[in-house]
Amino acid sequence: MKLNTKLGGKLALSKNYAHKIWLVGDGLTEEEQLKAPKGTLFIPFSQFPPKRMRKDCFYHTTPAMMSPTSFENIDSCENWLPRRAMSAWRVAGILHALEGWNVHECGHTIFDIEKIWEASLQHGFRPLMISP
Repeated sequence: MKLNTKLGGKLALSKNYAHKIWLVGDGLTEEEQLKAPKGTLFIPFSQFPPKRMRKDCFYHTTPAMMSPTSFENIDSCENWLPRRAMSAWRVAGILHALEGWNVHECGHTIFDIEKIWEASLQHGFRPLMISP
């Protein structure tokens, strides 16, 4: 994933393992997880969650939203998400269809994120809250 210069300047690639909040992708290794300090929060930005190696750390779900209450027969779309939660990728596909957007978000190309966020809320999707 690439960030534009406005957002990219707010993140820094760490040169050590001392930080307690980690943004992680598919490349997170078991060795790296074991180097994290106790109480670290792992936040994945990838499609699949990291393997939970530590009982003394916290793992956020993959990017997801709660489905609108008007949706029926929704259990869960991925077995690691709570009931009625949908991955961000599925939400994006639904929004593109509902809004009639004829653009493709592939690889490192991201459509207007503010426009997507507003459309998701207008269609009844809500942020996925995490519990401690």
